[in-house]
Amino acid sequence: MGTFQIEGGQQLSGEIQPQGAKNEALQILCAVLLTSDEVVINNIPDILDVNKLIQLLENLGVKIKKLGKGSYSFKSDDLNLDYLSSEQFKKDGSGLRGSIMIVGPLLARFGKGFIPKPGGDKIGRRRLDTHFEGFIKLGAKFRYNKEERFYGVEAPNGLKGDFMLLEEASVTGTANIVMAAVLAEGTTTIYNAACEPYLQQLCTMLNSMGAKISGVGSNLLTIEGVESLKGCEHRILPDMVEIGSWIGMAAMTKSEITIKNVRWDMLGIIPTTFRKLGITIERREDDIFIPAHTNGYEVQSFIDGSIMNISDAPWPGFTPDLLSILLVVATQARGSVLIHQKMFESRLFFVDKLIDMGAKIILCDPHRATVIGHDFQSQLKATTMTSPDIRAGISLLIAALSAKGTSTIHNIEQIDRGYENIDERLKAIGAIIERVA
Repeated sequence: MGTFQIEGGQQLSGEIQPQGAKNEALQILCAVLLTSDEVVINNIPDILDVNKLIQLLENLGVKIKKLGKGSYSFKSDDLNLDYLSSEQFKKDGSGLRGSIMIVGPLLARFGKGFIPKPGGDKIGRRRLDTHFEGFIKLGAKFRYNKEERFYGVEAPNGLKGDFMLLEEASVTGTANIVMAAVLAEGTTTIYNAACEPYLQQLCTMLNSMGAKISGVGSNLLTIEGVESLKGCEHRILPDMVEIGSWIGMAAMTKSEITIKNVRWDMLGIIPTTFRKLGITIERREDDIFIPAHTNGYEVQSFIDGSIMNISDAPWPGFTPDLLSILLVVATQARGSVLIHQKMFESRLFFVDKLIDMGAKIILCDPHRATVIGHDFQSQLKATTMTSPDIRAGISLLIAALSAKGTSTIHNIEQIDRGYENIDERLKAIGAIIERVA
């Protein structure tokens, strides 16, 4: 189990380039299975979860070539489908939640798809019903081996388009169904579809491969099935969750930071939400400039004067992946805020670590926490922590960077799952952080 040691209280300065979006990469990589032609993908982040999926694809028989930093070519013209029934596949798939999205492409192209119950963050229940109910609507037959915790879908006679109203606007569920539907016979209509930028990117890529998807960016997608798809070249967006992480880090450490090439048009209400905490965010062409908040930052109130309440919601609402960052940033704000995590029931349980560091947080229930900011009158204290998941891990790291003294964070593999080479990138802007084996 790896460890970070962080000497907090350092003011940072400089430019930082966000990595490619993790959540988009996991979808896009699975989509290469839909064609036997070559697919080139650029700006792939070098992180554990993505690298695990690339290895899984290679084990499945995808021909993979590294073309340069973050650039790979993929060719799925001679797959080893026997791998799907192997013990190695059960091990590979169960360690990565994103592996669920190989099922849709395999079902569409080969009439069958299998996956062990996937892993991922321990942030509460994350049902897979949306995925498989969508496949069933397209004509697939579902089976689940309870003893081996193994899912399967089969459609030996092919898939047929249908209308479906999703029970929840699941991002990965929508992506999986879309990838199955592009090769189905007839027209598929998906209502209450997720419309996150990652999903928009997937649909744009599939259309460039010859798919016929309309309604991209809305919650109503119409897909006219085609017989086959061709190759393409695609570039992954900068990671908006990492961008939000750097905004929070700059504010907490009173640092002047420029975040480069952020694709402002794809950030939605993220800048606006951070401004609710009083953080100054300047747009400079396609960069974000965060000035040093030497006088701190003040939480806004609602128009009627009531306490600010920030909650997550499906896009275009505020992404749940950044709520933990906002919570940490609020610990040094001037004023109070209620953080309401609606979508997952266990993501706020890391706040006990922040309370140990001196933060004033009232955990109301598994979904809500009230934060009373210190206004930098009382600095967080260094401590020893263990990262429970990716987003809590980066939040604890930001807290450690702002704290007085030397903090230790264990289980940093969780952070490495979502953030590329983070210690070296932070060192480049003045952080004192060491990776200890």
